[in-house]
Amino acid sequence: MASSLHQLLKEEGFEKGKLLKNQPDDSTALPIYICHGRKSSEITEHKDEKTVIRNGSSVFSSFKPKSDEPVIDEAAIKAVISILGGYTGRYLKDESYRAMVKDKCTSCLLSQRKAGSDGGIFMNMELGIESIDKLVEDRGNKKELRMKLLRNSIRLLSIVASLNCEKSRNGSTCGVPHSHLSACAQLYLSIVYKLEKNHRLSARHLLQVFCDSAFLARTHLLPDLWDHFFLPHLLHLKVWYHKELEHLSNLGNALKETKMKALSKLYNDQMDMGTAMFAMYYKEWLKIGAKVPPVPIVPLPSSSSYGSSRRRSSESHASVSSINRNLYQTVFGAATEWQSMELDRRIRTSIDICRLEAEENEVKYENYNQNKRKTHRRSSSSHIYSTPRTELLPETQKSGRFRFFSCQSRPKGCLVNGKIDVRNNSMRKLEHLDLPLSDLSKAIATICSSDILSDCEIAIRVMTKAWLDSLGDSTIEAALTKAPIIEGVLEVLFASNDDEVMELAILILAEFITRSKVNRQIILNSDPQLEIFLKLLKNSSLFLKAAVLLYLLRPKANQMISTEWIPLSLRVLEFGEHLQTLYTIRCSPQVAALYFLDQLLTGFNEDRNLENACQVVSLGGLNLLMRNVEFGRVLERNKAALIISCCIRADGSCRHYVADKLNKAALIELMVGNCKDSNGSVIALLTELLCLNRTQMMKFLNELLRGWGGLNTMHILLACLHKALPEERPLVAALLLQLDLLGDPFRCSVYREEAVEVIIETLDCEKCNEKIQQQSAKALTMLGGRFSYMGEATTESWLLKQAGFHENLEDSFQKKEIGDNFLDEGEEEIENWQKKAAIALLNSGNKRFLAALSNSVAKDIPSLARASLVTIAWMSCFLHLAGDKDFQAMASSILTPRLLESSNPNRVLEERVLATFSLQQIRKSSGDIFKASLGHSIISFL
Repeated sequence: MASSLHQLLKEEGFEKGKLLKNQPDDSTALPIYICHGRKSSEITEHKDEKTVIRNGSSVFSSFKPKSDEPVIDEAAIKAVISILGGYTGRYLKDESYRAMVKDKCTSCLLSQRKAGSDGGIFMNMELGIESIDKLVEDRGNKKELRMKLLRNSIRLLSIVASLNCEKSRNGSTCGVPHSHLSACAQLYLSIVYKLEKNHRLSARHLLQVFCDSAFLARTHLLPDLWDHFFLPHLLHLKVWYHKELEHLSNLGNALKETKMKALSKLYNDQMDMGTAMFAMYYKEWLKIGAKVPPVPIVPLPSSSSYGSSRRRSSESHASVSSINRNLYQTVFGAATEWQSMELDRRIRTSIDICRLEAEENEVKYENYNQNKRKTHRRSSSSHIYSTPRTELLPETQKSGRFRFFSCQSRPKGCLVNGKIDVRNNSMRKLEHLDLPLSDLSKAIATICSSDILSDCEIAIRVMTKAWLDSLGDSTIEAALTKAPIIEGVLEVLFASNDDEVMELAILILAEFITRSKVNRQIILNSDPQLEIFLKLLKNSSLFLKAAVLLYLLRPKANQMISTEWIPLSLRVLEFGEHLQTLYTIRCSPQVAALYFLDQLLTGFNEDRNLENACQVVSLGGLNLLMRNVEFGRVLERNKAALIISCCIRADGSCRHYVADKLNKAALIELMVGNCKDSNGSVIALLTELLCLNRTQMMKFLNELLRGWGGLNTMHILLACLHKALPEERPLVAALLLQLDLLGDPFRCSVYREEAVEVIIETLDCEKCNEKIQQQSAKALTMLGGRFSYMGEATTESWLLKQAGFHENLEDSFQKKEIGDNFLDEGEEEIENWQKKAAIALLNSGNKRFLAALSNSVAKDIPSLARASLVTIAWMSCFLHLAGDKDFQAMASSILTPRLLESSNPNRVLEERVLATFSLQQIRKSSGDIFKASLGHSIISFL
């Protein structure tokens, strides 16, 4: 494993802890999971900027900054904003989380508040919070009211936050420190700006919480965020504290208590200082156009500061914090081989923090465990570590699902005849174990009842050996696949730090799962939030095997609620190229990763799905997913295509990058490979990728037309059209028609005839369900050919602009939308496209197509009626180019009555404008014919 991982690292540009020459300076080193190749709106403007891609993995961008000073990569900034935004975003969606945040702020302020005049400070705070809660709970408020509440909240909270200025920073109001008041105000200001969708400013205010009162923020207000975002920078302090704590445990009680208090204060002060420094560091990151700030240096405290006389072993290690080269690992704290290569000596002391936690538990709970084992086997408390805190809050603990394991030092051996049999190093190899069935019974009893971790680890070895030797013996299987044993194995996985033992536990659990669905359910019930698997996926030696084990369980999205799942899944996707063997099971970790990502991007509500998809984009998942569209089994390639389409819907700006980098031949090959199965995932991806400006769309279509393996792309799409599901047919038809229009629109084409026929059929409102109607509306929108940079259709906005709608309504919301979305991307090219599309649709569809559009408008079905009216409006501009006078008369007679109905004063204003615009265009193209049709229509209408 180590050698293969080292090879991967070398391919990515890392070797022996150093960056190779083609990597950027240390100060701007960025995470491997950030997609530097992905084009942002700024990068697309510079043609000379290129992306280095090795073996399909995302690596560092190679474009040069304009000056010698290093600049912060935009993707890295987006990743930081995304991670911080996950915490404020949760406030908007989770009612229980809102209540918890409010209670924390209230308890923090009221518990310290004394009687006296507060100058309205507390009232400002309360009113500001109330305004925010109104905004969150009632999203249907009118725009004016929302803006008023937003401004009011910002004004009130800013007053409170201003107390932490230089003059009054050390003061207090009614006994509450200004730093605490300001921290709470900054937290809610972060939420306000999240509501306003100003994500960068929201992130800066959230970081300011840690600047104003680091201790309050990390221990009370936002401990989860601190654990994930700040602690990885400060692990050396935690390691130092544990070593000092271990030394003090040998002192007498009186002296120990005094020195432990002094040590705790020193540790907290240094941790607070480091937290505030890194909060300021990241705030500098989030300044517009900021240069890379210097990395904070947080030295270890001096042991003599609290009276320790021992020589610190940690003096031989690095004593300052540093930015991790991989932002993912920095933020989420996964100790991996990347770190050991770069910061070898220091990370050796911090990479196994759980072991130090166990040592502290030994000091703290040894007497308890010894007494407990005499009475009954389980403790209701969990095996945890508690950061030293003051009286602010009692220590919080994890759920009582897992037992205490005593960390008494026992030699690792085998339970033979009830005694500890000490073996040499070869005992670690299972083939050297030769044990009778009675020892298996003792191992089972140990795993079910013992609170001594080392004994339970030995029991895992004995059980694994017995399973291997049994060769499927039903007696052994029946003895081992019981709920208490499976739960005991899980508890060892949760507590152990021995990679070999954990691997054996993973292997045997995988065997259990494949034997029975009951075993699978026992594991899921024992670890409903998959905390054990989160721990395993952070293990740099076992994460691939752990991913396969978890995949065998098939967990659902509601069990994967942690923000860590996206980056951990992407790591598995990047490194899980080779099959993993778990005894009789062989599985690709990439298959597992794609399953996890599919759950994370489709298994929650719409908001959470989009948020997770944005995180995939921010962390550079697109390159990994595109690689998986090209290689692997058809099922996984389809899943990768579907996940990419989810990412594009969440972050429309990445559409251009995917359209440029994705292997089009691989998509065509995948459509062929699906054979009898649906091409829904490929069609969904192609549909999203066609929402481009006209220049890029033409480039994409031409590349798609080249086909794969000498096969005709249009013929493949035609075959796909014939076997497509009803709701997929209109989108496939629109795609096929656009490819056909790369040729001569006047030339007869079987592909065009089939495509137009399908579009006409799916416009029949009486025969089609709601899903088909929605997809038909999307197909018509695609044919309109106008899209913003974010992929939003702008055909309607362009038509309204042509009709002068935006000029007459100065305060209208539509005016802003037109200004924001409409891009001058070469009117001549767009007009040529619409001309060809109109001619093809009118000549091939003729009367039936016009009648289908007219009927669709008349039925007034949401989305489809509007899309049909927009289609009529832009096609009416080219009506004079299609057919003869008889055709124009027929078109006028079909469309005019319906357009007059849509011009009624009781219709939506935009629809009236579109209908009037269409009538004007028909009049221009038809002249006297239109007047006759208009007269008949008015008489009929009356």
